[in-house]
Amino acid sequence: MTLVSGTGAATNGGAGPVLLLVPVARRAPAPGTVGAPGLVRSALGLADSLTGQAGAQVTTVAVPWSGLGGTTLEEVAAAYGAARTEPLPAHRSPATAERVAALPDVRDEAVRALYPPASAAEVSRAATGGARRRGVVVFFTGLSGSGKSTVARALAAELEDDGLGTTLLDGDEVRHHLSKGLGFDRESRETNVERIGYVAALVAKHGGIAVAAPIAPFAAGRARVRTLAEEAGAHFVLVHVSTPLAVCEARDRKGFYAKARAGEIAEFTGISSPYEEPDDAELVIDTTDVPVPEAVETVRRHLATLLP
Repeated sequence: MTLVSGTGAATNGGAGPVLLLVPVARRAPAPGTVGAPGLVRSALGLADSLTGQAGAQVTTVAVPWSGLGGTTLEEVAAAYGAARTEPLPAHRSPATAERVAALPDVRDEAVRALYPPASAAEVSRAATGGARRRGVVVFFTGLSGSGKSTVARALAAELEDDGLGTTLLDGDEVRHHLSKGLGFDRESRETNVERIGYVAALVAKHGGIAVAAPIAPFAAGRARVRTLAEEAGAHFVLVHVSTPLAVCEARDRKGFYAKARAGEIAEFTGISSPYEEPDDAELVIDTTDVPVPEAVETVRRHLATLLP
């Protein structure tokens, strides 16, 4: 038997039965990449073509495939009795291979030729809007009163206005809903941050943007959120809003610092509970002198390097 792994155009020159072995995975494909159902449909179409054109006896088998582990496709083929294996790309001429490799750039080049730069960017964005892009978790951390929630809300609003599906996970709102009943001891704080990270990772796993703004005072908790995002296949952007304690306390819009100083609030971050400043933040913003629009623009410039 002949194994042709993958999908594409090939003939078997009238030689014996053909096995089309299609490795598929459940994970979402990257934008512009055919997913598992599409690969199988394509293989079935190729099987029909081979049968009609060359009279070949074709069997199509979809193989669950993670790409991990020591098993090779050749070993799988051998289990089906294949005498040799031939990846379909090996049947392409150099000219065809070059054209296939250039496919991702063809449309963008045509759009850039037809439209002014600003319009071309919008047309390209609209064309890829339905594609599954890699999600992002933007995680703000900082003291109470640092300005992180204000910047996070403004960022989320701008991203949403641009048609980028964005979910805002504000610290106070999460405390009221997702983490209702938790206290402010270290274990409860870590649980709260992990819950935020879990939800944010789910949003990003499906191509969305999650913007979170808890205090997240402990390095271990922030590291756990980063791991959750990266395990979901998402980008992770840690934004340390580094506004000094003195400035945050002077703002004290909710009166929390005054109550903490008076001993009315126990384990208050920055006063009676530590804040471990991150040394792994992608961005550091001090809102003492940086206005909200400028802070948002700083984050957006960084996101522009990550999002298509």
